[in-house]
Formats: sequence, C-alpha cells, structure tokens
Amino acid sequence: MEILTWIIVGLVAGLLASLVMGGIGYGILGDIVIGILGAVFGGWLFAQMGWGSPFAGLAGMIFVAFIGAVVLLLIVRLARGARRTR
Repeated sequence: MEILTWIIVGLVAGLLASLVMGGIGYGILGDIVIGILGAVFGGWLFAQMGWGSPFAGLAGMIFVAFIGAVVLLLIVRLARGARRTR
C-alpha cells in the first residue's frame, strides 16, 4: 500500500508542479518521477529548515512533495538555461 501512496503523491505533486512552473506536464511517468524526487527533496528541505507541514496526512505529503518538486524544476530549468547560453 505504501508504494501506491508514493505513486499517487508523486503524480499529483509532479503534475501540479509542472503546471505551476508553466509547463503542460511531462507525461504520467515523468510527473510521478518528478513528484517522488520532489517529495524526497522537499522532505529533506523541510527538515533542514526546521519546518513542518501545515497539513496532516496525505495532504501534507502532497504539499511537501509539491514544494520540493517546484524547487527541483526551478533548479533544472536554471541549469538548462545556463547551459544554453554558453
């Protein structure tokens, strides 16, 4: 059941992050991967900053994953943009 939760959280967070960052998404698998990586990065980031999720349960997991995925996409886009200018 845990793997299904990770997939659902990854899909929702990845899709929302893609839309917020001005894209149309990366497909179902791409959004899941972005969301799961965002969840890991967001969890690490929140722990380092001493923050807690403002929501409990699944909503809190999606929120943290969403924030992590947005930051991750921002870093990727900045890196791609820096690479193109050279």
